[in-house]
Amino acid sequence: MLMRTDPFREMDRIVQQLSGASGTWSKPSVMPMDAYRDGDEYVIVFDLPGVSPEAIDIDVERNMLTVKAERRPGARGEAVQMELSERPLGVFSRQIMLADTLDTERIEAACEAGVLTLRIPIAERAKPRKIAVGGTSGRQQIAG
Repeated sequence: MLMRTDPFREMDRIVQQLSGASGTWSKPSVMPMDAYRDGDEYVIVFDLPGVSPEAIDIDVERNMLTVKAERRPGARGEAVQMELSERPLGVFSRQIMLADTLDTERIEAACEAGVLTLRIPIAERAKPRKIAVGGTSGRQQIAG
């Protein structure tokens, strides 16, 4: 149901790990996700710890789903002196090409405990259907 749009994303992640990059990220980065079919809908789950639902933007243009989220620094007093900062801040984004068999008009989104869940129904035209075989006239009838 999904097609990856950036074949070099995994290579970038490995290079980041090997280089020991940490701190604030100035460019969009990968959001971990799972995707699976559950009955008549497709479910995509993103891990977005520390991101409030108001800081999440979801767009669909044609079959391209774009999820953007921004993790902002927490409120700190003036007397706070940062000793270590490993939690990445900034804008995270992910683009996913959706199959034509999904109904992008009826996507539902919910965010709870730092987990964004998108539910995308399977389009009616993509669901299996039975075809009834007619009698001696040779005509067949589609049952929907």
